[in-house]
Amino acid sequence: MASAAKRASAKKTDAKPGNSPIAPKPVEFDKEQELAAYRMMLLIRRFEEKAGQLYGMGFIGGFCHLYIGQEAVVTGLQMSLIEGDQMITGYRDHGHMLAMDMSARGVMAELTGRRGGLSKGKGGSMHMFSKEKNFYGGHGIVGAQVSLGTGLAFANRYRKNNNVALAFFGDGAANQGQVYESFNMAALWKLPVIYVIENNRYAMGTAVTRSSAETDFSHRGISFKIPGIQVDGMDVRAVKAAGELATEWCRSGKGPIILEMLTYRYRGHSMSDPAKYRTKEEVQKMRSEHDPIEQVKARLIEKKWASEDELKEIDKEVRDIVADAADFAQTDPEPDASELWTDITI
Repeated sequence: MASAAKRASAKKTDAKPGNSPIAPKPVEFDKEQELAAYRMMLLIRRFEEKAGQLYGMGFIGGFCHLYIGQEAVVTGLQMSLIEGDQMITGYRDHGHMLAMDMSARGVMAELTGRRGGLSKGKGGSMHMFSKEKNFYGGHGIVGAQVSLGTGLAFANRYRKNNNVALAFFGDGAANQGQVYESFNMAALWKLPVIYVIENNRYAMGTAVTRSSAETDFSHRGISFKIPGIQVDGMDVRAVKAAGELATEWCRSGKGPIILEMLTYRYRGHSMSDPAKYRTKEEVQKMRSEHDPIEQVKARLIEKKWASEDELKEIDKEVRDIVADAADFAQTDPEPDASELWTDITI
């Protein structure tokens, strides 16, 4: 009797909370997938580096939050989507726009407030979107995009279009009340939404161990019976594998799912943050041992799918795209004053 009770207790302990699926192993990329992932992550990295330079030169005003270090998250998830699937995120959004095929020129011009920007120069870094590309922002209010992403999923269910909405937010936003209101609604109505928590460990500047009672964010949906899994957000293959599992979960009518992406940002929270709450050694360790781009580069060279010279050529092509976007963003005219009266509802 005691032995049976012990086995039952062990079985209960080993069970994954909320009957969550087990995180899948990283998928194996073929040559084309590795090169595509490398190019996209490199484009995001070089774009953000240039945006940081333009901010320092005074061409970009207001707030500016860079995605450097987190490139594998949006790249891997984008690779698991089908036509019509939507993304919505917070203010660290430039990488998501590029991954959703929004033009580098349009994104950079929006950062500098120019007419050719994707929101006509009126949204800036935190507020641009493209309905054509199924990207719905860019939102400056912490956690607001979670409710809006849930609404996108409701629309998909209403229209029976088989599409899935991805709502991205960070470990800091995961403590917002509206997040849990959205969880409840999504679970109640079995909405096809993937809640992607980009856990970069520090929110605005406070370690998760100091700000969150539950630091395993994949468990945040348990009380709503929303399953969740933790994913190595620095490995684009692991992210794609999780994305495929999550999209299939939603498309099969099982409702929402949480993906906690364990990732890391190399820069401060925003351009005004010196990030003194962590050591240089910690950042360097992540760069040297877990950088998402260097992982792909190493595999390409090891498998002889690309040489150092070929990868340098890709880097040059990417730099040329970013340089062109930066030139356009500095020379394109500013919006006419009449734009103050467009795109508004009275």
